[in-house]
Amino acid sequence: MSENSHEAAPTGGLVGIAEVRHNWGWFVALGVLLIIVGIAAIGSSFWATLATVLVFGWLLIVGGAIQAANFLWRKKWKGYFIDLLSALLYLFIGFVLVANPLRGAMAITLIIGISLIVGGVFRIAAGFMTQVEHRIWLLLHGVISLLLGGAIWMEWPSSGIWVIGLFVGIDMLIGGWALVMLGLTAKNLPDDGQMNPTA
Repeated sequence: MSENSHEAAPTGGLVGIAEVRHNWGWFVALGVLLIIVGIAAIGSSFWATLATVLVFGWLLIVGGAIQAANFLWRKKWKGYFIDLLSALLYLFIGFVLVANPLRGAMAITLIIGISLIVGGVFRIAAGFMTQVEHRIWLLLHGVISLLLGGAIWMEWPSSGIWVIGLFVGIDMLIGGWALVMLGLTAKNLPDDGQMNPTA
């Protein structure tokens, strides 16, 4: 039994790898595209911020409309009041963001800054209070979060016009680089016959 499990392990761990290897070029191309868009978003963080807030606002409006439809469809359900409140909240915030994306971006940026500060303080406190191994990384994470949150707070409200776009651009850049590396790694993997010579 153990012998069979050892033989099945190599192929079991490679489920889907053949498909990735076959389409490695698409992964690289998509990664490069994300890197280009990410760099553009970082370079034009103001417009990227407005675009992100507008998309988020419309998503909330669509979500609110779905919740409202669910409320009208299931009025007899005991939890219909929660659906109604959720729908009204989504629609209100969505319309506010779409009507004034700049102020919406400032509000969201303020929330991000406060969250980073609070998260940083808790991580630093946890790093000093616990004796976990490699807690230096927890402390470092806390310090970086605290510094980022403090920088956003000190520059607010002007930071509201670029922080979201910058964060989105950085996320795209990292995601694109990950896809490129995945595609290039998959390209250099051995084919099915080499991966499972006993097949």
